[in-house]
Amino acid sequence: MAGRRTSLATLAGAKVDDVPGKSDPVLLTLPLDKLHCTRFNPRRNFGTDEELREFGEKLKKEQLQPAVVVSRAAYLKLWPDEAERVGSASYVIANGERRYRASRLVGRPVLEVVHREDVAKTRAAFLDAVQSENNDRQNLDPIERAIAIETMVTELGGADQVAAYYGKTKGWVSQQRKLLKLTPELQDLVSTGEMPVRVARDIAGLPPDTQHHAWQEHLERRRLEKEAGARLRARAANPPAPPAPPAPPAPAPAQAAAEPPRFTAVNHQPTDDADKQNEEPTREVRFTAVNRKTETDAQPAAPRQAYTAVYPSEATERPDGIPEPREESTESTDLPRKRFPYEDGPLAAHHLIRKMPPEEFNRMLDVLIEHRTKQAANAH
Repeated sequence: MAGRRTSLATLAGAKVDDVPGKSDPVLLTLPLDKLHCTRFNPRRNFGTDEELREFGEKLKKEQLQPAVVVSRAAYLKLWPDEAERVGSASYVIANGERRYRASRLVGRPVLEVVHREDVAKTRAAFLDAVQSENNDRQNLDPIERAIAIETMVTELGGADQVAAYYGKTKGWVSQQRKLLKLTPELQDLVSTGEMPVRVARDIAGLPPDTQHHAWQEHLERRRLEKEAGARLRARAANPPAPPAPPAPPAPAPAQAAAEPPRFTAVNHQPTDDADKQNEEPTREVRFTAVNRKTETDAQPAAPRQAYTAVYPSEATERPDGIPEPREESTESTDLPRKRFPYEDGPLAAHHLIRKMPPEEFNRMLDVLIEHRTKQAANAH
């Protein structure tokens, strides 16, 4: 009886694949010309040439994370129309295009990859692998994520399929795609982080021709808010001094009758006689208690000795040389007369001082000082 053949692989308990990498990942080192990048990669910014060159130099020393590839056949099974784009490449990169670009930039001829055919079992699985992050690549920005979701919606046949694949709601899918309604200029601001995603989604709901104006209005509001915040912080750091306590109420003014009348050189008509003042011109009234110099008299006032020599009777009327008050005139006059304030010494002195020529005032000061000095000496 003939014996049955036994596979060595079966005896060893190993899996047998008709295609390498179909069941278990296979680590390979492939030349760059055997690889091709998929067009479904949403990444738009792979970094500057300087950043890619620096990354490529690191890959020359050691590549810690391999790229993920699928066979050409598995890829074209999902997208037959991609045959011309793939060309003669044996593998399509699902994850690791940045490593591929950096290696080419620095002249590195090969790239370490992991061949995983299960990544290409469905379109959704492949597109999800394209979006997944690796240790040596940068995170997708919000616009790139929106492009990735939009690609999945297109390739899977609708937002419902994408929502079901990720276990999300259809509204979540719509929110991701909404950023693509922004103008290209505003999309760049979102990618660089200058425009917050929350603000970008609000502006994306506006017509394209008004989006830029809405963004400028937002910037102006933010500027005003920052200025107001700075003022509040400055005020908190340097609080204003507490207000001074209110001043005590001013004392009630004295009654008009209690105030001594101000003695002026010319008596003016009372305010309640305004009508009469308008009818007749104001007449200047000279003081009756003191003889004043007239406007035509150019000679200075005579001293007391000259005065008493001319009028001897005046020397004995009052010791201070001030004549007795005259009787009120019986002449009819339209203006009232005022008496010299004999009863108020300070007021009378104030009035006389104002009428003194400067030389007489200086002599009076000398007499007062001499008198005060004698009083002080006698007191001691």
